[in-house]
Amino acid sequence: MPKLLSQLVYPADVPKYRRTTYNNNWCLLTKGTGRLLLLAGDQRMEHLNNDFWGSNIDPADNNPEHLFQIAAHAPIGALAVHYGLASRYGHSYRHLNYVIKLNGKTNLINDDPDSHLLATIDQTIELSKEAGFRLVGVGYSIYPGSRYEPRMLAEASQIIIEAHDNGLPVILWIYPRGGKVKNEDDVSLIAGAAGLAVSLGADFVKVRAPRPLTVKNIQRVVEAAGLTKVIFAGGAATAYDKLLRDISLEIKGGSAGVAIGRNIHQQSLKEASRRLQILSALIYEHKTLSQVAKSVNRGRSQHNSKEQ
Repeated sequence: MPKLLSQLVYPADVPKYRRTTYNNNWCLLTKGTGRLLLLAGDQRMEHLNNDFWGSNIDPADNNPEHLFQIAAHAPIGALAVHYGLASRYGHSYRHLNYVIKLNGKTNLINDDPDSHLLATIDQTIELSKEAGFRLVGVGYSIYPGSRYEPRMLAEASQIIIEAHDNGLPVILWIYPRGGKVKNEDDVSLIAGAAGLAVSLGADFVKVRAPRPLTVKNIQRVVEAAGLTKVIFAGGAATAYDKLLRDISLEIKGGSAGVAIGRNIHQQSLKEASRRLQILSALIYEHKTLSQVAKSVNRGRSQHNSKEQ
C-alpha cells in the first residue's frame, strides 16, 4: 500500500464496514498518492457556452463528448461532471473515474449566487450502477457570503454524511461571494474557506489560488484546512508555462493538486492529452518543474518539426 495512502485518516462518519469501499475509492481518486488531478467538466453548466466556443478554442470543444475523449486519453484522477452528463455519456466511457457534481448554477447569477441540489447520493450511486461507470466521489459547491449560504451549508453537511456512509469521498467547491466579499483572491478569505471545508468534514476542498501567489500564502490556506486536502482551481485560460509554474508553487506550499478545465478542454484532443500527461508527472510522480519543462520543450520541438 502506498505510503501516503496508508497514512489516510478515516473520517469517523465512515462506518467500519464501509472503510474498504472508501479506501478503494480514495486510491482510485488519488492514484494512491493522496494527490488529485481533477478534470473539471462541471463548467458546461457553470459557464454555459462561453468557455466552449470562440477564438483560441478548438472547435471540438463545443461538443460535450470532447471532454470525455480527453479524459479517456489522460492519466487523471477523475472527471468531474454533473449528473446529466454522466447519464448521457457514462455508459460509453465507463472505464473512467467519476466525481459527480451534485449541485450547480450558471454564470448568469454572480452577485448573490445560489446553487440547488440537482441529484441525491442514492440517485448518483444508482446511476453509476446502471451505466457501469466507477463513481469515486461526489462534489458540491458553496458560496459563503451569499444570502443562501445557510441552506448550502446544511445541504453540504448532509451530503458529506451520506457520502461517507456509502464510502464515497467528497470534494467541496468553496468560493466566497456576495456583497461583503470585496476581494475573492484574498488569502484570509480563502483560508477561511479551507477552514469551512474541514469544519464540514470534506475530504478535499477546491478553492481559488490566493494572490499574491506565494509559498507562504499557500501554506496558510493548506494549514487552515487541517486534515482536509486542498486543491486549487486552474483558473481562466492562461499561458501554459505560467500555469505550470503556479501549480508547481502550489504543490511546494503543500497543495494536494489541481482541478483544471479551460486550460485543458479548450485544446485539441492531442494537446489536451499532452498537457495532462505533464501535469500528471508534476502532481503524481513528484517531478520537478525543470524536469517537466524538458517535456514541454520536447513536445514543442516535435510539434514545430511536424509543421515544417
